[in-house]
Amino acid sequence: MTATVPIDRRMGVLASALNTFARFGYRKTSMEEIARAAQISRPGLYFLFDSKEQLFRAAVAQALEEDVVEVERVMAEQAVPLRDRLLHSFDRWAGRYVGPMTRDIQAVIDENPGLLGDLIDLYPRRFAKSIARAIVGPDGDALTQTLISVSIGIKHQVDEREQYRERFAVALDLLLR
Repeated sequence: MTATVPIDRRMGVLASALNTFARFGYRKTSMEEIARAAQISRPGLYFLFDSKEQLFRAAVAQALEEDVVEVERVMAEQAVPLRDRLLHSFDRWAGRYVGPMTRDIQAVIDENPGLLGDLIDLYPRRFAKSIARAIVGPDGDALTQTLISVSIGIKHQVDEREQYRERFAVALDLLLR
């Protein structure tokens, strides 16, 4: 049972939940910690979300929706050079999720394959379509998939967002020559 609450309040709770999950990891995060971070009572949190799993899914869905909407907006800006649009979009999609949180979330997904349901496929597909629309030509799809693969590799090798941006910029420069 998900309650009807003002959208901004619900979004604030979801943002607090995602930050708490990122800070402590999925397994170590309690509903009590999330309630404290969201400045809501624990019963109030359970009024909004039946379980930690439901809250995690909703928090991830909100973050992915915000990310993909931003990527779609940026990639549609034809006046901005393609390299800049790609760097901003990949940074938004993956760069801000580097470090320990990346490894923890992947472990949670691997151990609980149904936890995020169709979100695992839906948002990556939307992201890839947005990128592919901007990369026109016969190699557009292949270049999109290559950039995604490069991004994933870099994301798992670095611990800071700036490192991600620097390395992905090098990859863009090589691939867009």
